[in-house]
Amino acid sequence: MSAQPDRTARLQLILDRDGATCLWCGRAFSAQVRPTTEHVVPRVKGGPSWLENEVAACGRCNGERGHRTPVEWLEECRRRGWPADEDRLARTLEALTEAIARTGGQRRARPYLDGQLRRLRRARDAA
Repeated sequence: MSAQPDRTARLQLILDRDGATCLWCGRAFSAQVRPTTEHVVPRVKGGPSWLENEVAACGRCNGERGHRTPVEWLEECRRRGWPADEDRLARTLEALTEAIARTGGQRRARPYLDGQLRRLRRARDAA
């Protein structure tokens, strides 16, 4: 994969791609609600620092998610009454799957990613 932009540039690209709201709680970013980049597939699970694996999240959601999977955190956000963006999460997971297929590697991230996509599809089918 070619060199990635620095963190500030990546955040701006993510905001341009996804909009200026937190994926998880839906709050609009502002001086009080600052955006952060968050890895959908965490680094500890083999997730790459690629744009396809990053979303914009507020600092609160980024910190509170901890080591929960994206689908677990999506479900927790909904329990809290937050308008978590399931479609944006699905697009991100699918884009990462496509990027890995193009680029190769990411052996540790693949099973985690596949499991999250299956779980998200099951939840959608049940709804």
